[in-house]
Amino acid sequence: MKTIRHISAIAPLLMSLAALAIVLGYLALSGPVRQPDEGAAAHLFQLLIVGQLPFVAYFAFRWMPKAPARGLGVLGLQVLAASVAILPVALFQL
Repeated sequence: MKTIRHISAIAPLLMSLAALAIVLGYLALSGPVRQPDEGAAAHLFQLLIVGQLPFVAYFAFRWMPKAPARGLGVLGLQVLAASVAILPVALFQL
């Protein structure tokens, strides 16, 4: 049984990808300029990043006892994807 095929494993990866696309789209359109007021892009980014937590927690509680090695690999992938999405925000201080 592949643990990566479950929605609790895939959803955080897709949410991180969407958050990264929002940040890169924002940077492409307006550049690395900090806005005085947060816009819709910032709110969507925040919702996507925080919205991953229930999926990650469910995955950890559900799959770590059954398949610890695979579960840890998927959790690592989820953390890496979220970190990649957050990296441009931290680098450009958006």
